[in-house]
Parts: sequence; structure tokens; C-alpha cells
Amino acid sequence: MYTSIVIAAALFNEGATTRAALGRAKALLSAGGKVTLVHVLEDVPGYIAANLPATHMAARKADVTAQIKALAEESGLACDIVIEQGQPAATILDVAESTAADLIMIASHKPGLSDYFIGSTAARVVRHAQTSVLVTR
Repeated sequence: MYTSIVIAAALFNEGATTRAALGRAKALLSAGGKVTLVHVLEDVPGYIAANLPATHMAARKADVTAQIKALAEESGLACDIVIEQGQPAATILDVAESTAADLIMIASHKPGLSDYFIGSTAARVVRHAQTSVLVTR
């Protein structure tokens, strides 16, 4: 059983992977344990950001926060929610360290050729995590 689980919350497929992870977390979480949902908004390149309204990222963050909160409420688990902007793997690892997580849960897609050259977020998390990582497909 785990006392602190960090779930990399993805919103594609209407949050199906995050729902599945929350279900697994229920079974793996110790009594009194905590779940932290983390979602990372990737940085927008400067040449694109210059053409976006100043309120765009704030609106995007608010939308993502609402979706993640809805998934957390639906699960019945009391979850902390962290929405950050930056590089996904590094941010997930930072949150895991700051919450003293003993498990990171992350979904992964079937690797393609590009993953062998640059690697997926899940692969980076697995390579650099200082704790157990559960990768789901």
C-alpha cells in the first residue's frame, strides 16, 4: 500500500486514462493516504505566445483545473490538484519529490519511432524517478 500517490493527469479521451488511474489508486492507497493529480501545460513557443491574448494561458489553466477537479470529485478520492506550466516529465518528478510520493502513476502510448529518438514523457519519468512508477496503457 502507498501513502502518497502522484498521478500524471491527462485529459485526452475525455480523461479516461486519469479515471482509470484514480480507480487503481483507490485500491493501492493506504488508509489516510493522499493522491496528488498533476497536469502540465507545456510552454508555448515565444513566436506563438506573442500572438496570443494575454488572458489565453490563464483561461486554459482555469479550464484544465475545472476538468481535473471534476475527475477528482467523480472518483470520490480527496485529491490535491497541481496545474503547472513547463516541461512535463521534469514537473511530474518535481511534484513527486515535493509531496514525498512513494508511487507515480502515468499513462503511456504505444511507442513509435520518434520515441526512440526523443523519448516519451512516461519514459523520461521512469528513467529519472527516485520512487516506484506504475505505467499504464
